[in-house]
Amino acid sequence: MTTRDQVISVFGSNAPVLGSKDYEVARELGFSLAIAGYSVATGGYAGTMAAVSQGASEGNGHVIGVTSKRIEEFRNIKPNEWLAQEIKYDTLSERLMHLVMQNDGMIVLPGGIGTLSEFTLAWSFLQVGEIKSRPLVLLGSMWETLLDAFVQPQYVIADHVQLIANVSTPAEAIEVLHYQGNNAIHD
Repeated sequence: MTTRDQVISVFGSNAPVLGSKDYEVARELGFSLAIAGYSVATGGYAGTMAAVSQGASEGNGHVIGVTSKRIEEFRNIKPNEWLAQEIKYDTLSERLMHLVMQNDGMIVLPGGIGTLSEFTLAWSFLQVGEIKSRPLVLLGSMWETLLDAFVQPQYVIADHVQLIANVSTPAEAIEVLHYQGNNAIHD
């Protein structure tokens, strides 16, 4: 059983716009997370971060935006309108560490360099035990393609690949959270 005390960090791109396929998938994910009883934490700005926040808000969920003064200076943007709570850091690295470490599970949507760094940091921290076992879910075919190109048995052993789940739909992501979350050891 989940409670609003369980926070799922969601990573993704700031590029998708309202009505695009990626935006709508992220919005569906946010809604599904809220209906399942999870609080949602995102980077707090535009694109899939806004979509997840919007969906979670529409599902009456608690929406946390983990923001950064550095991002706002770099991109000249403001947090999205669906945040119920904002946690603001000075630096991008503080923001990143919060989103990767302060959660009960993580879902990674398609994205660019920032999203890739969030995913690989989370994966690495799970691999070495820097963070306790928790779900790390990759949503979308982009990740399957990337993993097929990246994972070579001489460098990444099967046990480490098992730390992540690659799914196609928000419903499948929620299933993984329920299953793995109930079997994980949390802080």
